[in-house]
Formats: sequence, C-alpha cells, structure tokens
Amino acid sequence: MAKKKKDNRRKINRTKKVLNIDVVRRQVAGLFEENPGEAFTVKQIFSKAGLRDKLAKKEGLNFVLDLEQEGAVEQLRNGSFRSRKSNTASGLEGIVDHVNRRFAYVICEGEEEDIWVKTDDLKGAINGDRVAVRIKSGGRQGNRPEGVVTKIVSRGRTEFVGKIEVLPNYAFVVPDFRKIYHDIFIYPEKIGKAKTNDKVLVKIKDWHGGKQKNPVGQVVEVLGQAGDHETEIHSIMAEFELPFRFPKNVEAAAEKIPVEVPKEEIKKRRDVRKTTTFTIDPEDAKDFDDAISVEYLKNGNYEIGVHIADVSYYVEEDGILHDEAVNRATSVYLVDRTIPMLPEKLSNGLCSLRPNEEKLTFSAMFEITPKAEIKSQWFGRTVTYSDRRFTYEEAQERIESGEGDFQEEINLLNGLAHQLKDKRFKKGAIGFETVEVKFKLDETGKPIGLFPKERKDAHKLVEEFMLLANKKVAEFVFNKHKGDDTFVYRTHDDPNPEKLETFSKFAAKFGHRMNPGKDVADNLNTLMNDIHGKPEQNVLESLAIRTMSKAVYTTEPKGHFGLAFPHYTHFTSPIRRYPDVMVHRLLQHYLDGGKSPKVDPYNELCRHSSEREKRAADAERASIKYKQVEFMAMAENRPFAGIISGVTEWGIFVEITETKCEGMIRTSSMTDDFYEFDEKNFRMIGKRNKRMFTLGDEVTVMVVDTDIDRRTIDLEFVDHD
Repeated sequence: MAKKKKDNRRKINRTKKVLNIDVVRRQVAGLFEENPGEAFTVKQIFSKAGLRDKLAKKEGLNFVLDLEQEGAVEQLRNGSFRSRKSNTASGLEGIVDHVNRRFAYVICEGEEEDIWVKTDDLKGAINGDRVAVRIKSGGRQGNRPEGVVTKIVSRGRTEFVGKIEVLPNYAFVVPDFRKIYHDIFIYPEKIGKAKTNDKVLVKIKDWHGGKQKNPVGQVVEVLGQAGDHETEIHSIMAEFELPFRFPKNVEAAAEKIPVEVPKEEIKKRRDVRKTTTFTIDPEDAKDFDDAISVEYLKNGNYEIGVHIADVSYYVEEDGILHDEAVNRATSVYLVDRTIPMLPEKLSNGLCSLRPNEEKLTFSAMFEITPKAEIKSQWFGRTVTYSDRRFTYEEAQERIESGEGDFQEEINLLNGLAHQLKDKRFKKGAIGFETVEVKFKLDETGKPIGLFPKERKDAHKLVEEFMLLANKKVAEFVFNKHKGDDTFVYRTHDDPNPEKLETFSKFAAKFGHRMNPGKDVADNLNTLMNDIHGKPEQNVLESLAIRTMSKAVYTTEPKGHFGLAFPHYTHFTSPIRRYPDVMVHRLLQHYLDGGKSPKVDPYNELCRHSSEREKRAADAERASIKYKQVEFMAMAENRPFAGIISGVTEWGIFVEITETKCEGMIRTSSMTDDFYEFDEKNFRMIGKRNKRMFTLGDEVTVMVVDTDIDRRTIDLEFVDHD
C-alpha cells in the first residue's frame, strides 16, 4: 500500500515538472517577442522572465539555446541574446524630427502620437531620416511613448550647406540648419578652393568617420562669403535642393515653341476675345495665371468668366518641358526672386495673360444672378484678350472711389464676391487671415524696410472667384460618376480633437474662450474676429493654422474642412503649380468623353506635388527669416514691445509686435533667478522671486545678438530685474 502511494506521488511530481517547463518556455518566448531587437544577458532573461529556481533557469537557458538553433534569436559577442526579428514591435517607420540636442521625435504616418527618442537612442540618425523605431515597453515621456531607433531605413539627405572653418590639418563645416547638431569633418584634400568663413555645399561620404566620429564630407561647391546677400540666398536654395537654373535642353525646348497662336487652334475654341476681360495681380507680378471677364446678360444676370492660362496646350505630356515641370512641381517665391516651375518664355510670355494679347486659356464660365446664385456653368478651352492689367492697388482705388476705367465691372465683381464669401461662411468656412511681411530691399539686397502685407477687397475679390472655379470643377468631375473617375483633389481633413483642445487652452491664456468640441468652424471664426487687430493676432492665427490638418493633393474625393467645400481642386494656377496642369488634362479628357485613367500614377504625382509644396513653403519661410534676422541686426540696443508666443524649458519665444519677427530669451540668460518650466500651464516661474512669464504676456525686449547662419534672434527682457 505504501509503495503504491509513493508511485502516485512520483507521477504527480513528473506532471508538475512538465507544467513548469511549459510556463518557462512561454515566459522566455514572450520576453523576446515583446522586445524584438533588444539584447538580454542570461541573468536579465532569468530576471525578466521570472525564473527563480535552478530547474526553471536551466530549462529557460536550454530553451534560449533551442531558439538560437532554430534561428529565432542570435547570440552576440558579449554573450547576450536578442531576437532576430528585424521589424519593430509595432512595425513602425517614421521621420526623425530632431528638436534639440537631447532628444528627437519620430513622426509616424497614421499614428496619433509622435514617439519620443533620446539622442543616444537615435542610432546615428539625424533630422529628416526615415527610421524603424521600437516603442519601449512601458516607456513614456510626458504624454508621448518613448522609443528606440532600430534601423536607419534611408537618409533624408546627403548634402548640407554651412560655414567652413579651415585649419592647418583639416576643416569642418557647421551646418546652417539648426536641427543638425554635428559639425562635418573635411580632410584637407577635400576642401577645394574654400576659405574660412565661406558658405559651402558639402556632400557626406561617411556618416561615422573622423576623429570625433562626426560625419565626413567633401566640399562640392563654394557658394561665396558668408553674410553676402547672394551667398545667403544661394545657401537657402542649396539647403532645400532648389534648382539654380533650367537645364539647357529645357530652355531650348521652350524657345522652339512658336509665339503666334495658330488660327486652326482658335477655331477649335470658344472665342471670348470681345468680352470685357482684365487681370488683377500684385504690382511686381510677371506671370499672370488668371483673368476675369464680365458680360451683362439680357435677363438681368451676368456671365462671369474665370480664364486660366492653358499651360497643358504648350507643355506636351511626357516631353522635356513636362518632365521638368513634374520634377519642380511648383514655383518657389523667395524674398528677392522667383524660382519658376516653367522657363521664362512660358511663364512670363506665352502662357502669361498679358494685356492686349490673344491668349489660349482654359475657362470656367458661370451665369450668376445679382444675388450670387449660380444658374449655369460651362467648362472648356477658350481664346481670350485681356483689355487691362490691374494691380491690386489700382483695383482697390476703383472699389473705394467708384471712379476710373472698368470701375463698374470691378464693383460688380466685388459685390458678388462678398455674397459668395458670406455663403461660404454660413456653410462653415473658416476665415484665417495670417499676417505676412514684405521687405523693402536696397540694390544690394539689404532690407531697409519691413511692413505687413495688407489684404483688402481687391485681393479677396480675385480669391473668391478662384475658389468658385476650383470648387465647381471638382464638383463637376465628381458628379459625373460619383467620384469613381480618377481626378486630382485638394483635400483638408478635419482637425485633430486633441490638438484643438490644446489650442483652446493656448487661446485661453490670452483671454479668449472657445469650445473645441462644438461647432468648430463657428468657434474658430468667432475667435478670429475677436483677435483681429490685437497684438496676439499673428501668434494665435499661426498656431490655429498649425493646429489644422495640412491640405494635400490626393485622388481621394474627400472634402476641404477649412473652406467647407465637399469637393475642391486646384484649377487656377497652372503656370506655378503642376497639380493644376493635371487637373486641366483630366478635365479636358472627361469633357471629350474619355474613360477614367489608372489611378496609381496620379497617386504618386499627388504625393510628389505635396512634398514639393512643403519644400517650397519651408524655403520661403527660411528666406523670410533670414531677412528678418538681418533687419533686426540693425535694431540692437533698442526696446521693442512684444508678446510671449512660446514657452519651452530652454527659453521663451517673443514675437516683436512692430516687425512680426520672433526671437528667444534663453533660459540660461535669465540669471536673476532659477526659472522652472511649467509645461501644463505654458509658463516659466522663478523659484525664489515667483516671477511668472506666461503665454500671451506683453513684454518689452531688446535684441542682444543675431546669427545669420542659424537664422536666430537672441533677446533679453528690458525690464528684467
């Protein structure tokens, strides 16, 4: 009897051992599955997998060795083990935004939260690189997940602009771009003709070489002496990889195009040359994309024509000019020059709707009642003749005085435009009126004046009819087959609720209340009206725009939140935007009864155009910031009124009210006390004196330093004691 009980106990113990082994294996496998790419020593495996007794540890180690034999894990030289899975825990890839020397964010498309990554965990990645990232288990940094870069998928760029310092045995280049935190090492034989203080374009040859493990590069172009206007503008162009000139074969192709409008082509088109037509553009404009015509109809209505340069007629699909236009995708407007999408013969000549010249156009014609109701519409190719070229200022004079040539037509259009705008806003459009600055430059390019651009009725008149044409073209194509036809739309997603909530708290710091959860458009419009003309206007408008989603080109027939349009496109600026050329081609294709083309090539062209648009905007901002820094350098030791526009742990941003220039008071320069950053309440608080600096505070500051290379303005408080 005793012997039988003993045998039963042995069976139970053997069963327990089997159960223990299964648990051990699950715990060890789970450790590697949850942390792909992370290495663990044997001791860490035992600890993290919860293996306590000798038998469990033995079985755990045997299982790890089995996994190694199967190829699931690998043993490193230091004896630790890691999973061979090359993908991240969540398969995430994103772009590095290296915000300061200590950390970066990895921005992953489709993810609500950016991933916080310490600089030491970037694995050598720099700003703009595409990386694979693994989220640390349980790791958080503030309200963001913390991650580790596991792989550099692709470099964002390999060429950089900066100032070179030449030493006896080597040289180094300090990149202009503020988010690059390593100097670039240059061997003597790779310096070329560069001299100390030159701006140079340098190409990276080795990302982790040199004595200090800095990137190693070679000078590929000397741009000129730092500080010189042409040098700095060329530096910006090189930094953003903007073309300096057109290839010779592209220029030659443009020159071969006949100037005369062929009579056979005119016969194919609707002839509106005898209809009153004019353009309204900035005073310094050279390319006139659009013209407006007015005809009084016998029934009391008006036929208003929006006539757009027919670029698609001159730029043949798949030709040299077309390929160059695709590559550039957009014109770029820097402070002192335009980098056009098309050669000058086209942009300023053949396609430009200059006065007293017959032009080939693509038109949207509308019969409109005196109450701005659209009774009918027509789209197609036309031939036009502009009777007059107006500047915005000249058109505004006719609106304000009611006198001058074509004043009747201009005031008719202005009245209709106001009604169209009112209807848009009743349907939920948002009225962002950001303040733009314009420079007065001397003959050397030096800024001698800075003033905000004014938007008056003449500007809004043109804008309203361009919006109408863009909207109606998009709706026309969409309605043919309920969005099934391939087309290029301009879409703008609804804003992220969390970003709206953050913005509403920001606005509250200035004393403005809004409810981000209800009637977003009405709330934002009320806020925009409240802040108009106030010191905080530019700060809040800029932040409101950053809170919104970015408008993009896409083949998906989604709506445009900011304009409150169910469908919208870009039809009105083909001289300077390639998507408009695509829209012209597709629209004519459908007018001719064509079937829907394959969508994939258009998807790629939309993505490319959106990227090029962002590059152009970044370059334009950089050129404006350069001139702002140069202008403010002449204003040192003079007090300025300003508004605190941003608070971070490393400094306080202040926008100078008079010039709209933004500078920083660095925390390190605030020596009267130790200031702590209160992130939740957007403020800085002195530890002893309890002095607070909060978003929206009106302050007085003085410029103490400017850095043209980095495009930064250092400020200090005038009354800081």
